[in-house]
Amino acid sequence: ASPVPVCASAGPEYYAFELFTTRNVPGTGLAEARAELEVSGGSPFSITLGPDGSYVYDVSVSLDRMKAPRAGHLVAWATTPDIDQVERLGTLDEQLRTSGQVRWNKFLVVVTWESEDDPEATMWKGPVAFRGMSRSGMMHTMVGHGALQQENCAAYGYGN
Repeated sequence: ASPVPVCASAGPEYYAFELFTTRNVPGTGLAEARAELEVSGGSPFSITLGPDGSYVYDVSVSLDRMKAPRAGHLVAWATTPDIDQVERLGTLDEQLRTSGQVRWNKFLVVVTWESEDDPEATMWKGPVAFRGMSRSGMMHTMVGHGALQQENCAAYGYGN
């Protein structure tokens, strides 16, 4: 019998985004950080939806080109663009990896340095080490741009 052909390829870059260093935490200046997304498949329909109809994404956060901190903990968080809702994704392990779930279409991923590892924390206390925005979070109205340039973009919730 001949082997069954397999078509395997990496997912589109749309499902990953870079996390940028803030240079607020020593040792992060040359690091590379990334958040990778997968649509959660815990449903018989191959995707899982949140209560509001948003996709539930599995988020994997990884840091490279840096060492784990000697003291404290690096913790990944997801938040809405207005930072009015925050979810703790998890503490990064020795390989500087963690994962969690996000239930928003537009969101930020933030990695902070925390002096204590508190799984019950609802908001970060330490300095932000890395931050990045989901691809969908980068989309917004054309107000303040192009033909609508005379409109005030900030009035619609977006900075110039």
